[in-house]
Amino acid sequence: MVASTTIFDQARDELLTIRDFLRWAASEFIAAKLYYGHGTDNPWDEAEQLVLHAIHLAPPLGDEWLDAHLTRSERERVVTNIQRRIEERIPAAYITGQAWFAGLPYVVDERVLVPRSPIAELIEKRFAPWLVNEPQQILDLCTGSGCIGIACAHAFPDAEVQLSDISYDALAVAEENIQQHGMTERIFALQSDLFENLLGQRFDLIVSNPPYVDAEDMASLPDEFHAEPELGLSSGDDGLDFTRRLLKEVADYLTEDGLLVVEVGNSWPALEGVYPALPFTWIEFERGGHGVFVLTAQDLRNAHVEGVL
Repeated sequence: MVASTTIFDQARDELLTIRDFLRWAASEFIAAKLYYGHGTDNPWDEAEQLVLHAIHLAPPLGDEWLDAHLTRSERERVVTNIQRRIEERIPAAYITGQAWFAGLPYVVDERVLVPRSPIAELIEKRFAPWLVNEPQQILDLCTGSGCIGIACAHAFPDAEVQLSDISYDALAVAEENIQQHGMTERIFALQSDLFENLLGQRFDLIVSNPPYVDAEDMASLPDEFHAEPELGLSSGDDGLDFTRRLLKEVADYLTEDGLLVVEVGNSWPALEGVYPALPFTWIEFERGGHGVFVLTAQDLRNAHVEGVL
């Protein structure tokens, strides 16, 4: 749907305060039937993100700010953000150029998925109780923006972290984020199709949020998802093309007590159907999310011995 520009012209001319623009934006988002799920889950939070970004403020905003009047140039920027969100149907993070993950800010654009994995909750808990020892070597496989690996580096300040991705475009964004977080001495980005360019390396912790959307779900995704790189989402008919390859090879890249953590989202029933004998531990999250499993290096070695993989 392309909204009438008259609505936006009217907002620029008649609305004055932050409160006015938040209420108006939320109302227009509801009318436009937008999809939320790239950092927010409701129209008010989405409006707050886009309005405050335009005036160089950050949520949460104290009530004392709500009735502050905006200048003409501020109103122009706010309305431009809202108009783009409605007409282009792109995630708000692509408009602001920023997303938050595990309490940390990241540069994002159309070269990477918008960070939203529930793995953030595991990182904040330092992967307890599954991680036995403090990891020294961590791999963020299919890193995208680098958010998982960089958050792990913050959680484990003595660890060296490798970020890998098949996409050079994604790695360029990841490099920006490494720089932004001042982690160039401990985090390294490498182009690799799975383990192709990681031969001989072993990691105490491998974390991956790979492509896992099946063909049926890809066909029915809201427009906001189609603004993201398909390479980061689609993984064959059942969503498991990449995960099958990962499970077959990953044991060779884990240390003796290593841990594998992988998100497969809605494809988790299909994965259990393919590997009924694998002892997946499925994580229950306090803040929502599903489809993340944990396997130990020993689990994977046993699976190879028993012919499961």
